Amino acid sequence: MLVKTFSSTLYGLSAITITIEVYLGSGINFFLVGLPDNAVKESHQRIKAAFKSNKLKFPGREIIINMAPADLKKEGSVFDLPIAIGILAVSNQITTDLLKDYLIVGELSLDGTIQPCKGVLSRTIQAKKEGFKGVIIPETNYDEVRMLKGIQLIPVKTINEVIDFLENQKISTPPTQNQSQNVLNALPDFKDVQGQIHAKRAFEIAAAGGHNVILIGPPGAGKSMLAKRMPSILPPLLMEEAIETTIIHSIASRQGSLDGILKKRPFRAPHHTISDVALVGGGSAPKPGEISMAHNGILFLDELPEFKRKTLEVLRQPLEEGMVSICRANMAIDFPARFTLIAAMNPCPCGYYNHPNKRCSCTGHSIERYLSKISGPLLDRIDMHVEVSPIPYLELRSDAQPESSKSIKRRVLNAREIQEVRYNSKDRGSWNAQMSSAQLKSFCALESESNELLALAMNKLNLSARAYSRILKVSRTIADLDDSEKIEANHIAEAIHYRCLDREGK
Repeated sequence: MLVKTFSSTLYGLSAITITIEVYLGSGINFFLVGLPDNAVKESHQRIKAAFKSNKLKFPGREIIINMAPADLKKEGSVFDLPIAIGILAVSNQITTDLLKDYLIVGELSLDGTIQPCKGVLSRTIQAKKEGFKGVIIPETNYDEVRMLKGIQLIPVKTINEVIDFLENQKISTPPTQNQSQNVLNALPDFKDVQGQIHAKRAFEIAAAGGHNVILIGPPGAGKSMLAKRMPSILPPLLMEEAIETTIIHSIASRQGSLDGILKKRPFRAPHHTISDVALVGGGSAPKPGEISMAHNGILFLDELPEFKRKTLEVLRQPLEEGMVSICRANMAIDFPARFTLIAAMNPCPCGYYNHPNKRCSCTGHSIERYLSKISGPLLDRIDMHVEVSPIPYLELRSDAQPESSKSIKRRVLNAREIQEVRYNSKDRGSWNAQMSSAQLKSFCALESESNELLALAMNKLNLSARAYSRILKVSRTIADLDDSEKIEANHIAEAIHYRCLDREGK
């Protein structure tokens, strides 16, 4: 007797449907074929224990399980539940009428409870595309997919609930959890930062246009504090962005479940000891790295020169293309990585080069060696270079109330609305930082005064063609914040001001 159940395996950010064929023979052996990894092979013992704990009978006959397509490697414990259901069906302990209509995912505990799985959102979307009536998923993954329409969701806590559904079509839907509406309000606010008007202005421009920023200043000047407040002025995720971001986090999540669809833009701040693979993604079965986890959000690299130069160089392609390609001998996978980079660094190893009150103890050679850890091509891809000066005591003790993130965010949202109309992008955000060469010519035309100022800066600072386009994009954002159709000379001047690391010969 042969019974088929359906599950899925992950391939990058997408899912591939796996047909699980369970055959009951006349011997006493157990065979599991179709390139299963160790976690899949171990399902045999978990299933036997779960059956015994729930007074279900494990057949004392030959069982052959084939996972098709047989040439695709199957990984993880997500196949426990569909294999178990196939064994119950082939031994006539449950009916098979509904099995062809439902995709099943879930890891079995020894007592029959069902553990969460990675990538349930990807699997559910794929099941919907392939015409499945519904998906049977762990209840702990339900919040992750509850917003999807057009496919039936069957959240289950135990194997007995799965049997109850297949026999009696009984569904127990978890109550809707009140997603916290105060998540955004809990973010650190710019009103808590005294002074640093220049740096706050730079963050406003970066948020409005999606521009990359590097902060240069001495220890204690507030670089990290400012960077952590950037999420409070970013626009909310659009639905398509939210789904795409949730898919990435669901696949990369260690615990395998999320508290619903992501509602705020991610903020990732990896330590400088991070490896190349952890940053960019990869592994024998490629998984997203930190730069993909920051997709549609912020990647914050504190103490930038402390990162290994080789690690930093992998950022070049994602910063330029918004995508990272992971190539292996038998596969090539693209992970999205469209993020805003915020980097912070000291001006020298001791941190006090050009400090108004403290003396720098570094030699010229040590400063040069320290700064050389960041390559020119990487700096060229960062739109805005912002100097963060130490805050005077009187300014720290001032009773003046700094501008709040809420107030700054209003201007950012207004500038984003202008860009949405310009690029005709209602479903997916499109920012000035992402302008193509053709769009640059169309939307960044300069009048004579602005053109002369930019030409002077290009010649004096010996700027590259990439720096030229970055200046135009930043000036376009500054003009949008001023609600100006034209890019004026003062907009160009401010954009040039944010290229402080460009020097003759770089």
